[in-house]
Amino acid sequence: MELSSKGFGAYDIRGIYPEEVNEELAYRVGRAFVQLFDAKKVAVGHDIRLSGPSISEALIRGLNEAGCDAVDIGQCGTEMIYFATAHLKLDGGIMITASHNPKDYNGMKLVHREARPVSSDTGLKDIEKIVMEGSFEPAAKIPGSVEKVDVLDDYIEHLLSYIDVDKLTPLKVVANTGNGAGGPVVEALAKRLPIEVIPVYPEPDGNFPNGVPNPILPDNRDATAEVVKAQHADIGVAWDGDFDRCFLFDEKGGFIEGYYMVGFLAQAFLKKNPGAKIIYDPRLTWNTIEITEAMGGVPVMCKSGHAFIKDRMRRENAVYGGEMSAHHYFREFSYCDSGMLVWLLVMQLMSEAKKPLSELMRERMEKFPCSGEINSHVEDAAAILKRLEQEYGPKGEVNHVDGLSVEFDTWRFNLRMSNTEPVIRLNVETKGDAALLKEKTEELLKKIRA
Repeated sequence: MELSSKGFGAYDIRGIYPEEVNEELAYRVGRAFVQLFDAKKVAVGHDIRLSGPSISEALIRGLNEAGCDAVDIGQCGTEMIYFATAHLKLDGGIMITASHNPKDYNGMKLVHREARPVSSDTGLKDIEKIVMEGSFEPAAKIPGSVEKVDVLDDYIEHLLSYIDVDKLTPLKVVANTGNGAGGPVVEALAKRLPIEVIPVYPEPDGNFPNGVPNPILPDNRDATAEVVKAQHADIGVAWDGDFDRCFLFDEKGGFIEGYYMVGFLAQAFLKKNPGAKIIYDPRLTWNTIEITEAMGGVPVMCKSGHAFIKDRMRRENAVYGGEMSAHHYFREFSYCDSGMLVWLLVMQLMSEAKKPLSELMRERMEKFPCSGEINSHVEDAAAILKRLEQEYGPKGEVNHVDGLSVEFDTWRFNLRMSNTEPVIRLNVETKGDAALLKEKTEELLKKIRA
């Protein structure tokens, strides 16, 4: 079987199966992980992709041959690996997933003790080197064991500890798990909640009969929005395949940008944790900063990307962190991201406010309207960043925390390059001026795409 380093990225391993990610690679990753982290016991799980079970089997063989015990939690979502690693006090966890990539992809997300992420800065490059060179220490004299463990019940209990179930009103909820791994979790939660759940594509199916679950793409949103409107639901929720991202729709079927949800959740956590720190990313900022400061909290900017956010959250002991890409991070969830906690928290906030979600969001959306992230395929992203900084930088306040941010009195923008493709990503926001937002977004796109 061929071995390729193409799947190794900044935060995880991801590539086409079997050319770039396959059983031989997984076996070697298992051997290398134990070697690098001196791991004695590691959690392993996989999402619904068809190659998941065979890759899992090969990975466990690699762990075992290196003398490490494997805790096989089976089919799950990425955050269940984070939970299992921390909850069971293991030396690491490896999730077999390609998140929202097409169905012919697979990959691995790795964490070590306390569910700390393994990225290119914290061991992934070392694993890649050992894997590609085959520079393994001799196989253990006594191989490790495999134990199948079901963590679902403990995980559900932990999720429910974040809310007061008695405060929930009987909401009608459209839940679109997109044939991903989230269906069984939503079903288990629904049994414990005083709500009516209308499931959409609840059956886990690695063939993705209704398309790849990635609700951040506008074309994929109608599947949830239309059911919300048809069923007169109070809220719509959609997840990606490994359910570490959660997307919300109001009672009119309107899609809520992840940016506004960051401020909404920050407000909720600061009510219970006065003076706490809130982590946010540089793409869209004004709404989060204003809410956090008004609540007496401390806003802390951090480069986007889960490894950066988790590390900064630990250093700051932040209670909550959010990215506009719909990743939400929680201190009590080992500083990791969870897509399941989001809808639970939002339902409680709606119940307490006794207001529809559209009303709760409207004020903030009007106060700081935003473009949402707009991608442009370009030949030379670095040259565009340089040119736009030369043009706009002298007139505004420049920040390079993540790409290029330029801030003016009434509007700001962030422009950043993709790590993996020839794409440049634009975000624009204004202070309450929808016409200015349209004008500046079109102006920048014209310059980017010239």
